[in-house]
Amino acid sequence: MKLDRAAARRIWLRAQRLDQPEPFGGGAAATRAAVEHLGYVQIDTIHVVERCHHQILYTRIPGYRREHLHQAQSVDKSVFEYWTHALSYVPTRDFRFFVRDMNQHRRERSYWFGRVTTGDLRKVLSRIRRNGALTIRDIDDDVLVEKDHEWASRKPSKRALQLAFYRGIVTVSERRGMLKSYELTQRHFGWQRPPRAATEREILEYMLDRALLSQGLVSPASACHLVAGKKKAMRELIAARVRRKELLPVEVEGVEHCARPQTLEAIPREHGLVHILNPFDPMVTQRRRLHLFFDYEHRFEAYLPPGKRRFGYFAQPVLVGDRIAAVLDLKTDRERRELLVRKWTWVGKPSAKKAIEEALHRFERFQLA
Repeated sequence: MKLDRAAARRIWLRAQRLDQPEPFGGGAAATRAAVEHLGYVQIDTIHVVERCHHQILYTRIPGYRREHLHQAQSVDKSVFEYWTHALSYVPTRDFRFFVRDMNQHRRERSYWFGRVTTGDLRKVLSRIRRNGALTIRDIDDDVLVEKDHEWASRKPSKRALQLAFYRGIVTVSERRGMLKSYELTQRHFGWQRPPRAATEREILEYMLDRALLSQGLVSPASACHLVAGKKKAMRELIAARVRRKELLPVEVEGVEHCARPQTLEAIPREHGLVHILNPFDPMVTQRRRLHLFFDYEHRFEAYLPPGKRRFGYFAQPVLVGDRIAAVLDLKTDRERRELLVRKWTWVGKPSAKKAIEEALHRFERFQLA
């Protein structure tokens, strides 16, 4: 079956829940529902506009508030932080699919954690067991060392906390901005013992099902985004499901994909909603897929010198209906309480300017609320 770009885009937008006004409802429960549907929501430190995890949720939940994510993480404990292709919020119901990676970190020592001593690790874990959750700011008795990386800390305890996090011994129990509180994982969730680790086969099935739900049309590359080592096995799993007629092969611009039969029964109609997409939104991070479906090549130019930038330092694509209409380089001036448009670049023929401006005003109000 061959699909043109327009049909492929609409299927992807429906899977991302970007073609409906309030697909997850409102309130704190909507945040949990959105994370569970998307599979993960990426976290990043860049704060030119809103933090990416908040913007990704706001894009799909018009009434979203930052305290809703705090409720999900720290009170309801329905989401937790761990590494997918990047640091992300992940549904707690999926915890067991990450235990295998946690165990791998216990067996192997990477270069990044090579300087963490047994004493460093014992010190932070003993303090958490004794005093409860702590942040790196609570530790004031470290013997400071020289940084070996610009992202590193002079406090040995910080890297020890990170190692304990990747091993699943501690989890982030609360986040205030980018300041994290670490708590013992089992104590945070109230578990007598952690969930059993999923098998490699179960993890692969989970990754494919997660992609089918949030992408609609799936390729081995899109299901294994930045996890190249699983592509061969993913290709074989997809082929097996096609043979069982659980999935149907689909071609988009000459590239093979697959989809569930019910996904192809009724192609969604075009809609007129406007969304400003963060560069770390699931619609944008898979650049090749974005280019294939939208004929738009996004550039993340924050690390380029000004003279080599086309769209701007923190450019964000603007989705109007089922096409990328413009790219806006945005910056929030928190002192003046304004959202600044530093550069506006049309993609194709200019249109829907008023609707985009209205979306910008809504986004400004959300950020400054």
